[in-house]
Amino acid sequence: MTPTASRDDKFSFGLWTVGYNGTDPFGGPTRPPLDVVHVVEKLAEVGAYGLTFHDDDLFAFGSTDAERQTQIERLKGALDRAAELGAKTFVMWGGREGAEYDTSKDIRAALQRYREAVNLLAEYVTDKKYDIQFAIEPKPNEPRGDIMLPTVGHALAFITTLERPEMFGLNPEFGHELMTGLNFVAAIQQLLEAGKLFHIDLNGQRGMKYDQDLAFGHADLYQSFALVDLIEHGGPNGGRSYDGPRHFDYKPSRTEDETGVWESAKANITNYLLLKERSKAFRADPEVQEALAAAKVAELSEPTLNPGEGYEQLLADRTAWEDFDAKSYFGAKGYGFVRLQQLATEHLLGAR
Repeated sequence: MTPTASRDDKFSFGLWTVGYNGTDPFGGPTRPPLDVVHVVEKLAEVGAYGLTFHDDDLFAFGSTDAERQTQIERLKGALDRAAELGAKTFVMWGGREGAEYDTSKDIRAALQRYREAVNLLAEYVTDKKYDIQFAIEPKPNEPRGDIMLPTVGHALAFITTLERPEMFGLNPEFGHELMTGLNFVAAIQQLLEAGKLFHIDLNGQRGMKYDQDLAFGHADLYQSFALVDLIEHGGPNGGRSYDGPRHFDYKPSRTEDETGVWESAKANITNYLLLKERSKAFRADPEVQEALAAAKVAELSEPTLNPGEGYEQLLADRTAWEDFDAKSYFGAKGYGFVRLQQLATEHLLGAR
């Protein structure tokens, strides 16, 4: 049975996702534009609870004040007038901040200007007492040949240099991190550990190529499964790890008509919920619990040093070096990682 979304699932879409008209670098649009009120109504039908905006989703660049206000009022009306357009997270994707030629730009100077800009934004928001936090969205390339702050690690390092680092976190995107050949789930773990996962973009990506923006679950199912397991169940050690919007940043294929647009939007939600069910069954499986224990997954959470200990106690402990038998320790018993992965596979494929 296909699962049904509720508001508690916190699924959201960008207006630019379902509003994508099929244009690509080699061909024009294949679908007509969609009206914003119609978009809200259809997204509500597929189970979305929230919206995000791009720079010109709601009204075009160059719109008059009256035109902008008209679109804002129409959108507020579509949202039942009970909610105000009060954003809590401002995502910054610096897609134009980069270069194609190493000699064409001083990256150090560019980072200084970037820092100057975001520090100014933080000062303004603080002075105005707005309840807004900023989320940097990394991406390695496209549209620029090399984009500044290309990965989660780059962005985390940059945040530490800001005047108000507590106001800044990340909006990592599944496809962007995979474009670098890196592991998205590992990146999310690091952000959670740092307390810097402010928002998240979910989609699908097949390896290191152009930004595909496929529907979530339509590419790397293993990482999609592990990601949902992490978000909903905290990964190996349990506990929900992220309570913000599950935001889908994807594009309906240019081969689809409007019916296909809403089918693709629904596919994102359905795949997430199916993976959530599979993850729940995986965690409840006694064999999985045994395999996790055998792999000593939880043991890594235990500190190496006891309370009050330091390097002197470690140096005095002969079992840590002089009497340590590496051959018997590493060769005595395997960890069963392959078995654990096979159990995940069987749950993912519905064999358990």
